[in-house]
Amino acid sequence: MHVQSVTLFSSKFPAEDVYPFNLPVFQKTQRLAFETPVTLFIGENGSGKSTLLRAMSHACGIHIWQETGRARYNYNPYEDKLGDYLSIDWKEGKVPGSFFGSEHFRYFRQILDEWSAADPGQLQYFGGKSLMTQSHGESLMSFFTSRYQIKGLYLLDEPETALSPRNQIRLLELMTKTSDDGYAQFIIATHSPILLACPHALIYSFNHVPIQPIQYKDTEHYQVYKTFFENR
Repeated sequence: MHVQSVTLFSSKFPAEDVYPFNLPVFQKTQRLAFETPVTLFIGENGSGKSTLLRAMSHACGIHIWQETGRARYNYNPYEDKLGDYLSIDWKEGKVPGSFFGSEHFRYFRQILDEWSAADPGQLQYFGGKSLMTQSHGESLMSFFTSRYQIKGLYLLDEPETALSPRNQIRLLELMTKTSDDGYAQFIIATHSPILLACPHALIYSFNHVPIQPIQYKDTEHYQVYKTFFENR
């Protein structure tokens, strides 16, 4: 593992009644340990799992590709500040990494296409052809296959969104191989029972306060799918 733990300093939160500092999981959880190369965050929408991923990206100095400059109604100045109240414990020093989110990936594809117009060699790092000319699922797998061969920390927010079940299995195989080789660490927020089945992965449930580890077969994801397939 490159990151051993993250510590939340809830006593220093600038507010307790404003998102994300009003979420009980952040007020009551002091530390999360990352004891395996793959860690998975689960929880209902709004439980805080994606928010913590983004905050960790900020604290680790990992850039998030996103559109900027648009006006917002009822803007929350605290929305992106959780990363200022986290401490990252690196095992052997900081490593590079990346943050993936489906909505952010769209902006990255566009920017990469602009770069490659001036320097086509940029595409060699992402499968050799423009990500914009591929389907969304195909471009995702081209990105994953190329990027995750590099030593680093990889934060993924619901990567299954645009992936077929078969491609989710391909991503699972890629994660397992690169993490077993010892140069990649994954921290993933997901609703996918396929990705949650990653061998030896640690699963944290954000439906518990404080955040608690949970076994795969005890997750609601596994139980709902199992019940459905047996009684469809």
